[in-house]
Amino acid sequence: MKKFLSVFLAAAAALSILSLAGCTEKNDDDKTIIVGASATPHAEILEQVKDDLAEKGYTLEIRIFDDYVLPNKALADGELDANYFQHTPYLLSFNEKNGTDLIAKELIHYEPFGIYGNGVTDLSELSEGATIIIPADDSNETRALLLLEQEGLITLPEDASAAVGVTTLDIVDDGGYDIKALQADMVPAQLKNSDEGTIAVINGNYALQAGLHIEEALAIESADGDAAQTYANIIAIRPEDTDSEKIAALIDALKTDKVKSYIEEAYNGAVVAIF
Repeated sequence: MKKFLSVFLAAAAALSILSLAGCTEKNDDDKTIIVGASATPHAEILEQVKDDLAEKGYTLEIRIFDDYVLPNKALADGELDANYFQHTPYLLSFNEKNGTDLIAKELIHYEPFGIYGNGVTDLSELSEGATIIIPADDSNETRALLLLEQEGLITLPEDASAAVGVTTLDIVDDGGYDIKALQADMVPAQLKNSDEGTIAVINGNYALQAGLHIEEALAIESADGDAAQTYANIIAIRPEDTDSEKIAALIDALKTDKVKSYIEEAYNGAVVAIF
């Protein structure tokens, strides 16, 4: 009996220690902020606030994703506390297609879309029947087509806007060009491997990753339009974390003069702080 009691007490003590360890681990997790991000520029910007968050007792863990779907799935599934890679129209489109209810918590920066060319130095040089590559997902396809219309290459319906949304099927006049919509992250490589005379509309972050510079663009979105607000990149969260202290700490760390200066110096206009 004494032997059984000793074993029981030892097991109970071990269980108590494990329980305490589990509580400690949970508390540590509450001070860890896990954010999913695209490598450039989002993860690079997040790296600038690690020390500032550490001073407030938080550990920032950055998980890098190379597509536009997985970071939202990971956030919805609770694997992330937030993500930073997208704008609000894309988030709303994702929610509608996937039955999720993720929300935009804060606007952080804007990445002007640019038109880049393979062997084309001016849009006036574009040949009849030339290929124009654009991103295919709903919001970015709209944005690319609006930029092509801005430059007089195509004609869209009179009510075309970011709010209404358009696709290649809505083009009224394609200008005689061959417009191809591809997955956004594939556009830079497709342009590089395309026939000379091809142009492409490329997302700001994918242009940066491909070594393209905004000053090399043949055209960029007008800063006078509503693109900066409509397509500002956001911190996205789950609705239940709206009042989360660690999300507030993350946003406070990002919206500083230090981060704004970093963005200005690091990206030379390819990324623009919106706070």
